[in-house]
Amino acid sequence: MRHVFGNPGTTELPLLDALADAPDLRYVLGLQEASVVAMADGYARATGRTAFVNLHVAAGLANGLIGLINAARSRTPLVVLAGQQDRRHLLQDPMLSGDLVGLARPVAKSAVEVQHAHDLPTVLRRAFAEAVRAPAGPVFVSVPMDLLAESSTVAVPERSVVAGPGPAVDLDRALTLLGDATAPVIVAGDGVGRDGAVADLVCVAERLGAPVYHQPMHDGVDFPGNHPLHLGMLPPRNAAIRAALEPHDVVLIVGCHAFMPHHYTPGPAIPDGAAVVQVDVDPAELGRNFPVAAGLQGALGPTLRALAAALPDRSARQAAVTVRSASARAERDAEARDRYGPAPLDPLAAMHAVAAGLPADAVVVEEAITAGIALRSVLRLDRPRSYVHTVGGGLGWGIGAAVGTRMGDPTRPVVAVLGDGCAMFGLQGLWSAVRYRQPVTFVVVNNGEYRTLKDTLDAMAGRSAQLGSYVGLDLPGIDWRAAAATFGLEYTRVAGADALRAVVAERRSEPLLVDVPVTGHH
Repeated sequence: MRHVFGNPGTTELPLLDALADAPDLRYVLGLQEASVVAMADGYARATGRTAFVNLHVAAGLANGLIGLINAARSRTPLVVLAGQQDRRHLLQDPMLSGDLVGLARPVAKSAVEVQHAHDLPTVLRRAFAEAVRAPAGPVFVSVPMDLLAESSTVAVPERSVVAGPGPAVDLDRALTLLGDATAPVIVAGDGVGRDGAVADLVCVAERLGAPVYHQPMHDGVDFPGNHPLHLGMLPPRNAAIRAALEPHDVVLIVGCHAFMPHHYTPGPAIPDGAAVVQVDVDPAELGRNFPVAAGLQGALGPTLRALAAALPDRSARQAAVTVRSASARAERDAEARDRYGPAPLDPLAAMHAVAAGLPADAVVVEEAITAGIALRSVLRLDRPRSYVHTVGGGLGWGIGAAVGTRMGDPTRPVVAVLGDGCAMFGLQGLWSAVRYRQPVTFVVVNNGEYRTLKDTLDAMAGRSAQLGSYVGLDLPGIDWRAAAATFGLEYTRVAGADALRAVVAERRSEPLLVDVPVTGHH
């Protein structure tokens, strides 16, 4: 560990006092617990290592729960420690006390309260081991204040060296299904990107000559965006997924958490008659939401390499997919360019300008909901860990995650694309960006409304836009210049798509808030 991400209180004061004598540990302060957990989430994903979080008793943990939900859904390994009230008067129900373990249990892989100082090293060692064990996620530890303040010597165990999971065994049925398929298709799940198996999946796809879709609302780069076999993201609705997969007789699903649809549509995601080959390191995923013809449990990289080595060469099929993908990309790019103009920008044009301006080695942290869908259709990133999103749905994550992402890998520029509504949930994270001089470009897509809710309401009601008839869905009067000034950020408001592309392309040494006015709901 090199960082402690936290917002402390009285029950953690012994820990802070000890950190004063630990120069190898940096305490990264956030002004609100949701921002703290988001920073740790971004840091863990950028480094590929577990991040350590310090929260404060029941209230602080409650504020941080939204971040733990995001981490659990996105499979981010975190160890979260909170100080409990002093046990010597805990029976009296003192101020700030509460059932910390009960609060954390629904969103953590495990939750435990330590009762003896000599148990703390073992509990923490188990917590770090469990956080990374598939499926990865947050683990919670409650430590009473009086225990933290004990002066007894505690033996710290040596670091454990544990071998990771190996490849799946008994590949014969999967190889037969994939080898005999006339029209196979692949769904790349977020496990592929998390486990560093993107290149291995590319080998399988090229061997099969099969098109590849990203899972709905994917959290990272799980297949290269510019690869000719890539057909983009599956929509988060069972009916739309089924329609996309309908032409295919075999579906290879790799490292994907059961598609996770958003809006309900009747029927299954898998079309009738299609055989599913599923590969996952987590045995609970195999056949979880649909029957599988061949389920392979094992580490994704080694399993995919074994499949690629044994599959017959069907690469000749790639040509037809290449024509299809190239045509779709050219059509979408042309549509976006046709919408270029002065502010307020068309949302698709704005997102195309962001994608066009990105430095080659940039990381995009996206929490933009409606504009994020448009961004995904024009953003074609090839390098793993270049795209960071959370499928958890807890708003306010993006600003903190962008700060943590830059801390985790300071060699790469970070561009955060944020909806104005999302940004307001996590605005406190801007303070940490300034305090720790993290040169993130915060692009706020400013439409002054919860547009995704208006669109969804219209779709549910089967109507066209009803201007002026929405309750609680407008956000007038937010002054983003003043918000930037509050935290000491530089600020700019773009006048058009070309200006937006230019500002995104700049490499900077300080954080910047970019106000991007876009057209609203109509």
